[in-house]
Amino acid sequence: MDTPIIVQYKIKAPAERIWKALTDKSEMKSWYFDIEDFELKVGKVFNFYEPGGENKYHHQGEILEIIPNQQLKHSWAYPDFSALKTTVTWELQEEEQGTLVKLTHEGIENFKDLGDGFSRTNFTAGWNAIIGQSLKEYVEK
Repeated sequence: MDTPIIVQYKIKAPAERIWKALTDKSEMKSWYFDIEDFELKVGKVFNFYEPGGENKYHHQGEILEIIPNQQLKHSWAYPDFSALKTTVTWELQEEEQGTLVKLTHEGIENFKDLGDGFSRTNFTAGWNAIIGQSLKEYVEK
């Protein structure tokens, strides 16, 4: 039984601002990853490596669903390590004085045999840092 990782933060910025940060590759590299081949279109595949230039972990995703300013869903995989994939869903919900950003990462058990670097604990910590620090600081500045 898979329990998805769910991370959510209230960010003091309108949903449109956060959406642009999530989907504009020139903005993404300021707070997330440098994804040169990212294109906001269902079916498009994108590739990137972790920051730092070591290029140890090839990440690959495919855009699965787009609801502008509300939801972005894509696969998340490591093709050099496994044929299995997971799914990441970003949801934006405007609230008073900001937007609730909710990330759901499903299928994480698919990576359980790949070692500690792919653990639920590591992904949870990573998503908390990416949303709660990087994205939040980037769009609130």
